[in-house]
Amino acid sequence: MSTSPQAVAVAAPPSPDAPPARFLPPGIVARSAQRLTGGTAHPVWRCVLDDGRAVVVKASADAAEGMFATEAAGLEVLAQLGGLPTPGVIAVEQHALVLEALEPQLPDGDAYWEAAGRAVAGLHAVRCDRHGWAADGWLGLFRQHNAWDTDGHRFFAEKRVLRYLTEPGVEAALDAADRAGIERLCARLPDLLPDHGAALTHGDLWRNNLIASLGGGPVFVDPAVSYAWPEIDVAMMFCTGGVPEVFFDAYAEVRPLDAGWREHARILNLRELLAVLATCGPNPGYVTAVREVVARYV
Repeated sequence: MSTSPQAVAVAAPPSPDAPPARFLPPGIVARSAQRLTGGTAHPVWRCVLDDGRAVVVKASADAAEGMFATEAAGLEVLAQLGGLPTPGVIAVEQHALVLEALEPQLPDGDAYWEAAGRAVAGLHAVRCDRHGWAADGWLGLFRQHNAWDTDGHRFFAEKRVLRYLTEPGVEAALDAADRAGIERLCARLPDLLPDHGAALTHGDLWRNNLIASLGGGPVFVDPAVSYAWPEIDVAMMFCTGGVPEVFFDAYAEVRPLDAGWREHARILNLRELLAVLATCGPNPGYVTAVREVVARYV
C-alpha cells in the first residue's frame, strides 16, 4: 500500500462533477470525474487521470482526523492478513482517499456470491485470543470502540451496542424504556448467543460494500476492521438484504454455521440498527425494528 502524497488534481476547466481540488493530493491531473451513487458517509467520484488510469476518490472537508488513513490500513489488513480482494490504495490525505477503480456493478450471479461467501469464511479463519483492535476505528461517521477484551459477550454489549445509546441521534429516536430494554437484552447475551471466539472481521459487511474486479470476482471495500465474533459479518449480510442464499451456503461449506444462526443474526444486527439511528435520527422503520428485537428476546 502506498500512502505517499501522489497527485490527483482536477484539470482546468474542472468538471462540474469533480471533487473539490483542495481535497486532493497535488500533481496528477484528472481529465474527467463522475459523481457515484452511494457514499453514505462521504461523497465518492470516479475520475480518469491524464495518464489514463481510472481512480475512485472519496473526499470530505469534514473527515475526522485519521479517518481515511484508518480505512486504507483496514483495506491492507483485509488483503494481506485476511486474504480478501480489496482495491489498491493510490493515495491517502486527511480529506481524501484515492483508490484504484474497479467495477461498481456486481455480476450478481451464483458464481460471484459463492466466491464472496468462501472469501469471507477464509477471512474468519484468522483468529485472535482477544476481541478488539490496536486502535479505535470508524463505522460510517461514528467511532468504532475497539479496546481489547477477552470476553466476547461483554465486548459486543459495551463496544458494539451500548456505546450508541448516548449518541444524539439514538437519544432522539429511543425513549427511556427502549434504552432500558436494550440494556436488559445485553445482560442476557450469554444466554442468547454462542461465543465462537474472535476472528478478523470486515466490520461493515453488506451488499453495498462489495464491488467486482475487472474479471468479475468479488472485491471488498469500506472496512471497519477488528477482531470480533465472525457472526457479526454474517448477520449484517443476512439482515441488510439483497444477498442470495448461495452466499451463506458457500460460507458454511468452509466455516459451518450454527443451526440457529438466522435467529442469532437478529440480535447481532442490533448494532447496525443503532448505528443507522445514530446517523439518521428517529427513522420510524428502524425504531420499530429495534423495539421488535428487544421485545423478542427480553
